[in-house]
Amino acid sequence: MARIAAILAVIIAATIALTTPVHATDLVCDSTADYYLGREDYADAITAHQRVLAANPGDALAHYHLGFAYGMTGQRRAELSEYRKAAALGLRQWDFELNFGRAELESGDPAAASRAFQQAIALAPRRPEGYYNLGLADECRGMLQQALEALTASLALDPNQPDARNMLGVVYAEQGDYAHAREVWTRLAQTSPDFAPARENLAALEHMAAAPKAPGGHDCFQFRTAMAGDVR
Repeated sequence: MARIAAILAVIIAATIALTTPVHATDLVCDSTADYYLGREDYADAITAHQRVLAANPGDALAHYHLGFAYGMTGQRRAELSEYRKAAALGLRQWDFELNFGRAELESGDPAAASRAFQQAIALAPRRPEGYYNLGLADECRGMLQQALEALTASLALDPNQPDARNMLGVVYAEQGDYAHAREVWTRLAQTSPDFAPARENLAALEHMAAAPKAPGGHDCFQFRTAMAGDVR
């Protein structure tokens, strides 16, 4: 599953942005290793962070940064493994929890993802990303009312999120509330004309209304939840 929202936090800033500090020795990551990360030189960032952890395996921040670099090179299992190590060492930081949750969601564990997103919300309640991603996880779990509430909370903080608005329409449709789904997608298609999923979902909704539902079918399998080109 492609990540729906791009990473907004700058990793270099993570060395000074801990909301709930762990041990002082865990708060500082190697400057050279993070230099590679900041330049998006992920291969060298991986090598440098591996060296850091060979010398100090208890560096929670280095585990996080190594996991992030693994994820950016498509090594999803290694990414999740490093995030779990960072969490076990006590790292509590909103962008870490957000990335941890996304990795758990991609691995097929939306319940674990929900827990991480709830931590992200607790650490940064005014950031819309935590609520949006919690909505994705809740939708995957079939918890549609909770997903609706999370997406609504995200959009209350930042209405200019096409993916969140589109997903709100998907959840309405999954609840059988096609009138609200149509309203959301129509407005989104008007305000964000380059956002293809809204137009495609409107067309799918009209097609579904014109054709009888197959026995045992699931109407919403055809709905687009994000742009095809979205990255993690």
